[in-house]
Amino acid sequence: MSFFIINYTYDPAKDADAVRPAHRAYLRELFAAGSLKAAGPLLGTDPVRALLIVETPDEAAAAALSDADPMLTEGIVLERSIIEWNPVTGVFAQA
Repeated sequence: MSFFIINYTYDPAKDADAVRPAHRAYLRELFAAGSLKAAGPLLGTDPVRALLIVETPDEAAAAALSDADPMLTEGIVLERSIIEWNPVTGVFAQA
């Protein structure tokens, strides 16, 4: 299993607040399943950005999780990047 950072940039022309309850419900499902390790908005960003840390077998699996997120399915996300991450220190570091 590998960690991936998923970075969302929201479309300022879209109503993210209308989709946020479904988005957060979806994130709770991912967390309960063990795939999502952390998520939240990046404060002070304009346009608004958010960060998700997921643990999946590969980048394709991380993308599939993100593809099903209501923020993507409803067109709120303007840009998305997925980058593999190797935490060597801290709570995500693998011994």
